[in-house]
This record gives sequence, C-alpha cells and structure tokens, in this order.
Amino acid sequence: MKKICCITGATSGIGKACAESFAKEGYNLIITGRRKERLSQLEYELKKIYPIDIVSLNFDVRDSIEVETNLNSLPENWKNIDILINNAGLAAGREPIFEGDYKDWDQMIDTNIKGLLYVSRTIIPWMKERKTGHIINICSIAGKETYAGGAVYCASKSAVDAISAGMRIDCVPYNIKVTNVCPGAVETEFSLVRFKWDKDKADATYKGYEPLTGEDIAQTILYCATLPKHVCINDLVITPTSQANATTFHRE
Repeated sequence: MKKICCITGATSGIGKACAESFAKEGYNLIITGRRKERLSQLEYELKKIYPIDIVSLNFDVRDSIEVETNLNSLPENWKNIDILINNAGLAAGREPIFEGDYKDWDQMIDTNIKGLLYVSRTIIPWMKERKTGHIINICSIAGKETYAGGAVYCASKSAVDAISAGMRIDCVPYNIKVTNVCPGAVETEFSLVRFKWDKDKADATYKGYEPLTGEDIAQTILYCATLPKHVCINDLVITPTSQANATTFHRE
C-alpha cells in the first residue's frame, strides 16, 4: 500500500519541489494551495509522469473553516496521511517595525503560524488514532535569529520553531515524529513575494553567491521522511555554503 504525503503550499517553490520528489518516490499525494490553476497543472504533470494518485485541495490555510471543510472532505482512506509537510508560508515587506504594514503583518502571522496550526489540528488526530505519522514543519533560519527589517517575519518563524518543539512533546506518546526544517537562502518566489514582485530587489538577494534551490530542500525533507521508524531528525538548519548565519554571506 502506497504511503500518503500531504503538502501545503504546493503550487511553487519548496512545496512544488516536495511534490515532485515524493511523487518520484511513489507516494500518493494530497497537494493544497490557493492558486487553483497551478494546483491543477501540477496534478496533471505529476500524474503524466508517475503512477500515483493525487488529490488537489484548493483552499487558503488562513481560513480555518476552509481548512477543516476541505481536509474533512477527504475519503476515509485518504485520511491515512503518513507525512504532513506544513510548507505554506511567506515573508511580506522588509521595512523597520515602525514603518511596517499591518496587512503584511496579518498575512505573515495568519499564514505562517495560524495556517500551520489549523492544518495540524485537523490532521494530527488522524495520525494519533493510527499511532503513526510524521509532521515536517518548514521553519526558517529566521526562526533562529532576528535581523533588521524582519521583526515580524522572524517572530512568525520563531513561533513555528516553538510550535514544532511543543508539538513533538505532545505527539511523542503516539509515535508521531515532528521535524523542524530551517532553510537559509533559497531562490524561489520567496523574495519576489517579499518585495511585492520587484524583480530587481528579489534578484539582489541572491547576487554574488549560489543559493539553495527548492529541490535542495525537498531532497533534505525526503531524507528526513525516509529514515528508519526509530530515527527522527528533530531540528535541522540548512544553508548555502556561502551563508554562515541569517545575515552573513560571502559574495563574489
């Protein structure tokens, strides 16, 4: 029987790369995202290549009712989720806190923290009942260090860091693994979104060094997910070789 992997925010970046990597390994997929056309296109492309089943759920993780309604609509056999990748997240804005946009703050807090909680709250009881499962939360190096212009984003990822630790404590009696993955600089749509689709600013983020790719993170997640049952990577920080911490880079 094929294992089931559920990935939030699967329409681009790390989420899409995870869908491709797990599909290649033969997992059946539940892919979720806000952009319906991209979601449908990804399902079509993966089914064309791999002999797997896929369920696409189009919803916004910020909406608890949408989360519960869509996930609870899954057929019973699809609720036997082996791996949950809480990937949906973003950064919005890079202004100092005294110039921050309330809408940006709400978007980051509602997506990065509350969205992760809503999805986990729905799926964990299914894992608990089966006494098996693996939750992989996509945090960030920003959850370990705070930098100028990133106070609220860093706070949201610090929350993910703390939630992962608490989730692991609550879930350990039920044989549920929890892994916190903290990437450094990854070249995806992340910076485009952060800088409101200003390509010059986004490109400057990665100038002078080789950043990680979504595929790099997906392969790391796949490694964590395919270790023996008695082995759990609790917390993992991964950066490009040219990055020493959240703010220190060697640029050519």
